[in-house]
Amino acid sequence: MITSFSFPTRILFGPGAITQLPDLVSEFSAKRVLLVTDQGLVRAGIADRVKNLLTDSCDVVCYDKVEPNPTETILEEAVSEFRDHACDMAVGLGGGSVLDTAKATCFRLNHPGGLNQYEILADGSRKITRIVPPNIAIPTTSGTGSEVGRSAVITLEPENRKAVLLSPKMMPAAAVCDPELTLSLPPGLTAATGMDALTHNLEAYLSTEYHPICDAVALGGIRLVADHLVNAVQNGKDIDARAGMMLASSMGAIAFQKDLGVAHALAHPLSTLANVPHGLANAIVLPHTMTFNREVSASRLKDIARAMGCAVDTVCDSEGANLAIAAVGRLLKETQLPSRLSAVGVTEDLLPALAQQAISDPNHRTNPRPCTIQDMDQLYRAAL
Repeated sequence: MITSFSFPTRILFGPGAITQLPDLVSEFSAKRVLLVTDQGLVRAGIADRVKNLLTDSCDVVCYDKVEPNPTETILEEAVSEFRDHACDMAVGLGGGSVLDTAKATCFRLNHPGGLNQYEILADGSRKITRIVPPNIAIPTTSGTGSEVGRSAVITLEPENRKAVLLSPKMMPAAAVCDPELTLSLPPGLTAATGMDALTHNLEAYLSTEYHPICDAVALGGIRLVADHLVNAVQNGKDIDARAGMMLASSMGAIAFQKDLGVAHALAHPLSTLANVPHGLANAIVLPHTMTFNREVSASRLKDIARAMGCAVDTVCDSEGANLAIAAVGRLLKETQLPSRLSAVGVTEDLLPALAQQAISDPNHRTNPRPCTIQDMDQLYRAAL
């Protein structure tokens, strides 16, 4: 079997890395930059800090209306700002929703027509052929890993579902990963985004795709989450824990070049139909999907248990898999995240619509155990 391996993203990593942003922008000879961010980072003063850093390098136009689970409307507004001000590149400053919007803005500039024609379900990457201006990604959460990813998730409003856009052309030209930017992240958001990073690494490792380099990265990312997430939640000023989680986040997105699994297929509809934040949705369904996959992935789940610090050398694969599931459950408790969908407002009457969207989501295609719509329904019920 022939497989193509790729790790092209340039990453500036470490406390204070944000100070190198002007030099990065200068490398692209950009005269005008669109800063894509959200109101939370404006209120926190972080957006102004970035604008001030760039004052001597270029003009900065700010689009600060990105919301969680960005929609087509938000994307088109950002594209209009980019076009109307003749920007040369974008800088995304924020969590996954912001970084995805920045990447999608650059793609969308020269790719008109219905957005659904460019999504993975339509083999849309083949149609992303025109020039895509560069973007630089600056994450302020540690979860999505969007700063090193080739994809962006945008909610299609008429259908109220998430579309995954993917192309190497969308990958950030550089990622500035400064853990100091996450020091003020609240405990709940730290926990939910951290569990998103864990889910990315874990599902990538279980994916049916062949990529042994990503397998090693995924296990390393899982180990970092196990070592640092609780500390990051309980002591937000612990820069070592923050750095560990930021690295785990990027590693998760690198690893899921292998693609993901059923947890993400379940989580996406929970965001669009039940307004559950993506990381939290992943956190709640993850132990149930691990149980679902146990019969076909016990050996790999045992590897995950080992990466999470469990003593597995003297146990069988099945018991090792149980230890992995239990370890994820403990993380939920130790980070004080809810473990049931009912605790975040999901009701039984939503389950048919959720299951229908989940089976249509492409992520379950690389799940180690094939899924039916009945499986989706049962998984939601197990997590309810």
